[in-house]
Amino acid sequence: MVTEELVRNMLSEILDPEIQIDIVNLGMVYGIDIADEGKSIKVTMTLTTMGCPLYDEIKDEIVERLTSLEGVENVDVELTFDPPWDKEMMSEEAKLVFKYLF
Repeated sequence: MVTEELVRNMLSEILDPEIQIDIVNLGMVYGIDIADEGKSIKVTMTLTTMGCPLYDEIKDEIVERLTSLEGVENVDVELTFDPPWDKEMMSEEAKLVFKYLF
């Protein structure tokens, strides 16, 4: 059965290609909606910068990973900048790593 926790765990394996911290701990995932008894998943997310050229790469990886789940037929990734990403959205673990990297 597809659950929000399962989806979140799968998304936490996807690293931002530039920062090398996963998109969940970076606070880039704003919402996960599961519909049609797990057949359809919508991920609402943002980017760390509005003009990030790596969106397609991140989106493709999200779709690839989530469609590998049994029963999932459709994955939609919605990009939003409302609210804009801010480093305060990161988990404490990500803030610690970020502090040492940058």
